[in-house]
Amino acid sequence: MTAVEALLSGLVDYAGLFPPAALPMRKALESYAHYRDDPAAPALGRFIVPVARIEELETTGHDLFPRGAGSEPWRLSVLVGDDVRAAGERLLRFNCHHWSGSETGHALVDVVELKAATAQEISSRCADVPKAFTPYVEIPVGENVGTLVGAISIAGARAKIRTGGTTRDAFPEPQAIIAFLSACLEHKVAFKATAGLHHPLRAEYPLTYEPRSDSAVMYGFLNVFLAAAFLAAKEDAGTALGVLEESDPESIRIEADGITWRRQKLTTSELRAARDTFAISFGSCSFREPVDELRELQLAGAN
Repeated sequence: MTAVEALLSGLVDYAGLFPPAALPMRKALESYAHYRDDPAAPALGRFIVPVARIEELETTGHDLFPRGAGSEPWRLSVLVGDDVRAAGERLLRFNCHHWSGSETGHALVDVVELKAATAQEISSRCADVPKAFTPYVEIPVGENVGTLVGAISIAGARAKIRTGGTTRDAFPEPQAIIAFLSACLEHKVAFKATAGLHHPLRAEYPLTYEPRSDSAVMYGFLNVFLAAAFLAAKEDAGTALGVLEESDPESIRIEADGITWRRQKLTTSELRAARDTFAISFGSCSFREPVDELRELQLAGAN
């Protein structure tokens, strides 16, 4: 496995239903089906859908699901609300309807995403998640992030951080992201990120796809995931912060045996270990945008 393969494998969970893309269900499903056959398909992760729209997904897209024994299912990550138990029962029924031999097509919910603001909420909501699903808990990144990540660890769940949005105030400070990553590393909690990461490197970008959209400084997915990998491999928060704030494409070079940032090297094996057990994925309303923009940066092995 090369460094770019380790970096990109299953990295992008497709969130085409969500802003700023906000595609209709059928269009988002057709796009995901197309991406599964795209040359960049190894970078494609799960399809993200709210639990309130799971039946719409089923009726609108079942003809797109793979069929036959041995087929590779569409893997789904489902956003659930406050009633986690009811959502779990609903999703278990969905899985029963779409097992590998089903005439309705092969699809599998194996991840759920929920929100919690306190340690008690984390404990109670994770307790209601069926064991068939891996829960990711989105938490606020503030002074008590260590306590919240600790509660996620006790619950046997994973963490989720919101790294942006469609307004300027949706983007957390760099130090807050590093504090989140450090807490996850300390408590041995894997994480995913969401929002604002559909570009490779930190820079000022439009907040939406509207012609006159406001703009803001956004993190790139390279910034967040390389910062996490450097933190996991080197245990140096200063280096991780520098990577997170990097905006110069010439500072990063991707080679077969690793990725170098300003003379500091992350080996392919270190990157793969971080991706496998720590820095799992990010949600993006676009799949082609992050993949194509990474190629356009011409970071050697990324081409």
